[in-house]
Amino acid sequence: MTPTSALALAVVLTLPQSQELEHRGYDPNAERLSADAYQGELGAVLREIEGELRCSCGCGLDLHSCQFAMQCSVSPGWSARIMAALERGESREAIRAGFVADFGQTVLMAPPAQGFNLLAYLLPGLAILTAGALLVRTLRTPSPTLGPSGEAALGRAPLRLSQSEEDRLAEELRKVEELERPDW
Repeated sequence: MTPTSALALAVVLTLPQSQELEHRGYDPNAERLSADAYQGELGAVLREIEGELRCSCGCGLDLHSCQFAMQCSVSPGWSARIMAALERGESREAIRAGFVADFGQTVLMAPPAQGFNLLAYLLPGLAILTAGALLVRTLRTPSPTLGPSGEAALGRAPLRLSQSEEDRLAEELRKVEELERPDW
């Protein structure tokens, strides 16, 4: 590496990696819920509901993870909405239903197991079972080799030689052995 290229590499490595926002919801100054919000019974329910909802900022994370990992401006508002609903006494199902009504089923981290969504739940298991059945079937299929009694596998007739064929075969084997015998 030349000194010029080493200097260029050092300069590049010291520059910020990105001049752009991390994602469209990025806001390092967004107001988040305090750590106290996650304490007690309401805090545990809040955390569970946040884990069931997908943030709409485009990161693909659940609401709680996006709020703290991505410095999102969307998720703190949603968390405040959930906390306010919990304080009003709304049930977990009612809160989820409100988000689904406002944003559609894509807001859920796991879609409900009904209708076409069942295919997403059942297809991987069905594929694994089918592959396993094919593997077992392949391994249990007998190979087409001669068995210990001289019978061919797969229902073929046993191999029988006449006495003259056996004598000829024995003579040919004796000749091969003589040719391969060492001279010493």
